Amino acid sequence: MSPDPSSSASRQPAGPGSPDWTERLRQMAAAPASPRRAELHRTGDALRRIVHRLHGNPAPADELAAVADDLERLAERLDAFPGGSIYEGFGESPLAGRDPHAFFDHSPMLGRANPLAPPVTLWQEDGVMRGRVTFGQAYEGPPGCAHGGYVAAAFDEVLGSTQSLAGRPGMTGRLIVHYRSPTPLHTELAFEARVVNVSGRKTITHGTLHAGDRLCAEAEGLFVAIDLAKVAELRRQRDDQFGGLGGSGSA
Repeated sequence: MSPDPSSSASRQPAGPGSPDWTERLRQMAAAPASPRRAELHRTGDALRRIVHRLHGNPAPADELAAVADDLERLAERLDAFPGGSIYEGFGESPLAGRDPHAFFDHSPMLGRANPLAPPVTLWQEDGVMRGRVTFGQAYEGPPGCAHGGYVAAAFDEVLGSTQSLAGRPGMTGRLIVHYRSPTPLHTELAFEARVVNVSGRKTITHGTLHAGDRLCAEAEGLFVAIDLAKVAELRRQRDDQFGGLGGSGSA
């Protein structure tokens, strides 16, 4: 029987690159959302819709002023519930802590509740990390195409998750992206990535991004296994500077 994602074991720190990451992906995809998580997803979807609608919107100044007034009032409602970081780890490969759903909901690339995320959906299949994503209007670079910086960020997340197939966590040491053809907006895109070499502390991964049969980009990522004591020190410095954990609430 698969472990319950709400169990104490599943609440241990985990993130892209951790040995049980692919199992976490499977569990979280299958687990029903609690009422709070469902509303987080709904809120994130609504904010994402606003972000995309605002991009190049021809609304007149008075209409934009009314929208800004509404958004400022909503922001003030959330100001009543201040929070801190949801991560018990580091930004490059966050380790979601007390709430096992935190990373999945708030990741800048995977997080359904994060309006900055496309979001990317990932799953493991026969030793390969696969993913899908659709870049909306707010990610536009060249006309009708995704900005290369967002493509690179998505690869960092995909390849960072792929290193988990080697069974150990690491931080990005190098990311090389080759852009082969324009990456279209409003089109479901497919990632495929695998571990190609493990040597000492280094894990090398390779991935591709396709729009249908067309190769849009491919990337190589080098990840370096880390000393967890250094992660703890980064967390201590973060907490000293910005305050302790908070903001994730209960699932």
